[in-house]
Amino acid sequence: MEYFTQQLINGLTLGGIYGLIAIGYTMVYGIIGMINFAHGEIYMIGAFCVIITLIILGPTYAFLPIVLIVVLLVSMLFTAMYGWTVERIAYRPLRGSFRLAPLISAIGMSIALQNYVQISQGARIKPVQPVIPGGWALWEHDGFVVQLSYVQLFIWVLTVGLMLMFAALIARTALGRAQRACEQDRTMAGLLGINVDRTISLTFVMGASLAAVAGFMHVLYYGVIDFYIGFLAGLKAFTAAVLGGIGSLPGAMLGGLLIGLIEAFWSAYFTVEYKDIAAFGVLVLVLIFRPTGLLGKPEIEKV
Repeated sequence: MEYFTQQLINGLTLGGIYGLIAIGYTMVYGIIGMINFAHGEIYMIGAFCVIITLIILGPTYAFLPIVLIVVLLVSMLFTAMYGWTVERIAYRPLRGSFRLAPLISAIGMSIALQNYVQISQGARIKPVQPVIPGGWALWEHDGFVVQLSYVQLFIWVLTVGLMLMFAALIARTALGRAQRACEQDRTMAGLLGINVDRTISLTFVMGASLAAVAGFMHVLYYGVIDFYIGFLAGLKAFTAAVLGGIGSLPGAMLGGLLIGLIEAFWSAYFTVEYKDIAAFGVLVLVLIFRPTGLLGKPEIEKV
């Protein structure tokens, strides 16, 4: 039971990171109906911004809460700029083209960003000292200690807070209403006075900002990054978005939590080398019996 509880804690932490990345996928898909395959690289760039900002601020972290806020805001600002640029370069010029064109463009942008970071930051891993050390020992049995670290608790609180904030933003603000209108019918939304281009750009910016938060969590939790972390994390986050129901924000978070739990428990009780296969296998099974995902709704064709 102790080992199970520890893996549950680890899986929820990892799932929160995947869920925040998955929200970026599902927001973009919900409005323009296309997958931003450069989103994983935005997450990776956010993690690099976090480490660079931590190095600039110095290793002492005398005022830790202020340092964390500054690091988070700086990384969100830079990744928002990258997200806006991806939309302007890779998506907006091809929005009226055939559906494969933006997909190919996004994959090309992903490769370009990955190599850009490799050239500018180097191919070696970038470690950082633990920023939030310590935690609680919940209980001990037969020499095994169930631990909840401060970092894990911080990730949980931040994830829940961001989910509530974004749910309120989508449901109660003018931007959220514009996004929902563009999701239903971009042409009619434009005729009703909504600036569709600006709404789509802001959606990319919001998704990139959430990816920056996920990169921030990755650095705090693992303490090491490289230029390649965005590829696999982005693939798993896309899997989480599809598993939960692409286009659904709660579904994206649910899918992220499920992928994190599957990875944690499979690594604990089975062979760790096959944890990725287990996650993708569960996705295949869910899509066989529920093609729209767990919380997705069937797409109704407008005539």
